[in-house]
Amino acid sequence: MYTFDSRVRYSETDEDARLTLESMIDYMQDCTNFQSEDLGVGLEYHRERQIMWVLNFWQIVIDEYPRMGEWITVGTQSFGFEKMFGHRNFLITQKDAPEKRVAVANSLWVLMDLQKGRPMIVSPEIGEVYGVHEPLPMEYASRKIKVPGEGGEARQGFVVKEYHLDTNHHVNNGQYVRMALEALAEDFVVRELRVEYRKQAVLGDEITPVIYCRDQERLVALNGSDGKPYAVVQFFIK
Repeated sequence: MYTFDSRVRYSETDEDARLTLESMIDYMQDCTNFQSEDLGVGLEYHRERQIMWVLNFWQIVIDEYPRMGEWITVGTQSFGFEKMFGHRNFLITQKDAPEKRVAVANSLWVLMDLQKGRPMIVSPEIGEVYGVHEPLPMEYASRKIKVPGEGGEARQGFVVKEYHLDTNHHVNNGQYVRMALEALAEDFVVRELRVEYRKQAVLGDEITPVIYCRDQERLVALNGSDGKPYAVVQFFIK
């Protein structure tokens, strides 16, 4: 497993001085990018070949939210490739107690051919550089999240701004989670997060959050002007 250590920064914490969910996602995204850069298949490699890995699904199980100043170890590993898909785990532990899990994640990525604008088969040249490992122990969920047909509450819509975007000029994966949390505007602790990314939002797109609440579950469909979701964000709360 590829890993890096980090100290939880004040800027990454909430009002209780604990790592935020959004910052935890940022750590995981940084980890996979660091690994790609160190393996020689980073941003420039993908730009030259006009290819891009697009996140299709997140599942993150959170055991605890570290406090400001605590040291953590963030790790990632691939655990298989099939056709245009790549499977990847993430693991965050306490640096001084690696047996103590902070969070574990399952994710599914799609390799895109940017010139043709469609998914492409993961060739050995692209996939083998990461290796294939045994999946980490966790309860793996379906990558499809069903949106209820009725009962949703639409919230105030907004327009995608420049600060929502990443180097691919699309809304960053973590930003969708921020949007969903802002739309909910509730005080709760997330024990598991699932996100299905259905299409890519870009600068100027309009997004309307539609919220569905049920017991210990909060689901937010981040819909475009056509009423179809860019992403569906599902929170299981304590």
